[in-house]
Amino acid sequence: MLRERIEPRCEIGMEACGGAHHWARELQTLGYQVKLIAPQFVKPYVKSNKNDAADAEAICEAMARPRMRFVPVKSVEQQDIQAIRRVRASLVEQRSAKANQIRGLVAEYGLVAPRELSHLRRALPRWLEDEANGLTGRFRRLLRGLSDDLAGLDERIAQLDRELELIAQTEPAAKRLMQLRGVGPIIATAMLATVGDARQFANGRQMSASLGLTPRQHRQQTTAARNQQARRRLSTELAHPWSARRHPNGQGQERSA
Repeated sequence: MLRERIEPRCEIGMEACGGAHHWARELQTLGYQVKLIAPQFVKPYVKSNKNDAADAEAICEAMARPRMRFVPVKSVEQQDIQAIRRVRASLVEQRSAKANQIRGLVAEYGLVAPRELSHLRRALPRWLEDEANGLTGRFRRLLRGLSDDLAGLDERIAQLDRELELIAQTEPAAKRLMQLRGVGPIIATAMLATVGDARQFANGRQMSASLGLTPRQHRQQTTAARNQQARRRLSTELAHPWSARRHPNGQGQERSA
């Protein structure tokens, strides 16, 4: 029905929301030129209450702007990498929350471990085996379950790390990125998923601004000015590469930047 009403090679504008990249690829296969616009660039052109008609009119207005910036359509491979990174980031947050929960619970029994996660992993077996530390049998069973939860999260994160390393070793662009000092598989795959071939940027400064690496402007913060969560996470990894890069042998983290 769409092809009966709209001729191929016509431009179709869409808001870059959930599912937009999939439908953009589908429309491109039908011969249409698809342009995705970030929601914060569409919102200023909404003239009335939010509804489908008002959104469509706002998208048309935004597309007509001569200096409008568009979002490149992601490939399936890019979305795969992005999905892996999002799941991994969620698991890392869950692991941190689990470790903090364990620390808080054992502190009520007078047990303290250094802040690093590796120290907590080594301390858990000692606490469970020490019969003179004052822990009850009920709490030991609870702590053993929490220890198993932590180990399970470690294993899932390690699996995703291996998947990212495999992608980085098979993608030519990722291999070139990893030749840079301080860039490992996590940062290289993040760049692939976020910017692709980077042809949408006229220079490096535009790319830095898109990733949130430029200095923050000290003015009243609006919704459009807030960095998205993914951009904040990526800019942190780029600013502190040692926090995201692993040794080639997969043991520990590299501290050189």
